[in-house]
Amino acid sequence: MVRQFFTVFHKEWSGLHEAAYLLGLFAFLSQVLALFRDRLLAGSFGAGANLDIYYTAFRIPDFLYIAVASLVSVTVLVPFFIKHLETENTGSAKKFINDVFTVFFLVLVGVSIVTFLLMPWLVKLIAPGFLSSQHETLIFLSRVLLLSPLLLGLSNLFGSITQSYRQFFVYALSPILYNIGIIVGIIFWSPAHGIAGVVYGVLLGALLHLLVQIPAVAKKGLLPSFSFRINLQEIKEVTLLSLPRTFVLSTQQLIMIIFLALASLLGEGAISVLKFSFNLQSVPLSIIGVSYSVAAFPTLAQLFSNGDKEAFAKQIMVAAKHIIFWSLPVLVLFIVLRAQIVRSVLGTGAFGWTETRLTAAALALFAVSIVAQSLVFLFVRGYYASNHTQKPVIINSVAAIITVALAFFLLKFFEANNFFRFFVEDLFRVSDVAHTSVLMLPLAFSIGSIVNALLFWVIFKKDFPAFSMSMAYSLYHSFAGSVAMGFVAYQMLGVLDNFFDVTTFWGILLQGFFAGVAGIIVGVCLLYVLENKEVREIWESFHHKFWKAKVVAPDQPEL
Repeated sequence: MVRQFFTVFHKEWSGLHEAAYLLGLFAFLSQVLALFRDRLLAGSFGAGANLDIYYTAFRIPDFLYIAVASLVSVTVLVPFFIKHLETENTGSAKKFINDVFTVFFLVLVGVSIVTFLLMPWLVKLIAPGFLSSQHETLIFLSRVLLLSPLLLGLSNLFGSITQSYRQFFVYALSPILYNIGIIVGIIFWSPAHGIAGVVYGVLLGALLHLLVQIPAVAKKGLLPSFSFRINLQEIKEVTLLSLPRTFVLSTQQLIMIIFLALASLLGEGAISVLKFSFNLQSVPLSIIGVSYSVAAFPTLAQLFSNGDKEAFAKQIMVAAKHIIFWSLPVLVLFIVLRAQIVRSVLGTGAFGWTETRLTAAALALFAVSIVAQSLVFLFVRGYYASNHTQKPVIINSVAAIITVALAFFLLKFFEANNFFRFFVEDLFRVSDVAHTSVLMLPLAFSIGSIVNALLFWVIFKKDFPAFSMSMAYSLYHSFAGSVAMGFVAYQMLGVLDNFFDVTTFWGILLQGFFAGVAGIIVGVCLLYVLENKEVREIWESFHHKFWKAKVVAPDQPEL
């Protein structure tokens, strides 16, 4: 048993779908733990001031992580590392890793010290609606969390090595351990230390995220050490390549910082509602969009490096088809079953029915853009794999400006226009709930994400003509199956309401579960009747055991 575990631990995964399903499976397990984590947080603290402070405390460390740790991001380092491996010179690869490690460590430590000192002024910018006492707690928690960028950044450095060797099992295990660390903090440390105990759990999770990578990296003889003769030219190349990605991710972080700052002005609990709903919509995003884009990235980098642009574009097309195929039904089911999802996951302890209704409405608005967000992940990684990093900067910057502008406009319009406000509140049945203006933030986010995806699609097609837009049948099948799923699931909610007590946890969980299952069965049957190609490809991928998976061209090319 132990030998089999270590065999899988160090196994290289070659096929796109097998790797994507492996990552998807572990992403699902990680998201289950994340949902359990959020349930513990909701039950222990509710959608109130403590969680508002907790979620806001991540903003500055997260921004620091994006701004500096992008130097050691997987998407930046993998092409460089693969190039060194192709020389069949392990010493060259080791020297490269040592140089990157040294520069990253020194820069991040220096920036963290400066940020630590400036924290009292920074928190006033990111949480203008907080009281003075809340600012004091926020300063302390934000300073403690400054350790997490260092730990996760080093883990990303190791992750670039394991992904280059296609050891996706190690990469996929890290976020599971991260969530376990946070759960430990909630259960064992928060009773004595309050919300600070949860933050200590975050640091434990970040440490586990790093430690799990070490055995695989050590086995390759590539554990980094400080370098005293740095190849500045190569570090310059890595930095210049990482800057566009840093800018792209920084814009996303700035959007969230601005959104949470706006939410801090909308009343106590608004930040918690926004973050809970965002975390819930991130579950399918991580399982589908991130998994496919991560699994495809090494292959995309290899194809472009070999000059096979046509195969590169077709690989993007295959991944895009499957992302749409999986994401569109999830989008519909999340909207239809939003109340059941929120109540089942978060409805315990201090998290009441009022918070459930507002969070469910926000979740529905976030879910509208699940397909768009997943495609953006894919297109961005496609551009990084081709070393065309300027396009994502421009496209994401335009989308970010649109998103933030929409947030300000919609908040003003929501407060000024009674017809629009009543329409939104009545649509989501929250007319008697306070702080409904927070719903304008996920609405602005989704509109911006859809615009972002459309811009990427059009420009990518222009840059890579082999990226065929002949997806009519796939889109038609996925749309038809999704509509059937949503319709049946919605009808079944009314039917099952007569059989389950929806005022209890098990009642609402079983109502949502059986309604969703009924919808999925009908949708899959419809796709089978339509002879959907994606269903057949998925069955063929699952038909082979993962540890004996065969690669079938062109959907599962070798690196």
